[in-house]
Amino acid sequence: MICDFVAQFAKLIATYPEDIKVQTKQGDEITEIVLYANQADVGKLIGKEGKMIGAIKTVISGCKAKDGVSYKINVEPV
Repeated sequence: MICDFVAQFAKLIATYPEDIKVQTKQGDEITEIVLYANQADVGKLIGKEGKMIGAIKTVISGCKAKDGVSYKINVEPV
């Protein structure tokens, strides 16, 4: 559910939405979400001073309160 949200949100922002891929890595205490995007879109997804990715993290932290899983998100170029 969280991965689908992140992918759909990123596709709305990206210039090249077909390049957006989301992968999860389950850990002991934290689930890492890796968002792969075109090099031209990485800056858009992070935003000025990290505000865009910070907003995504804020929404995801609301899910932590519901299911008790901590999430970490990274944006990487394809």
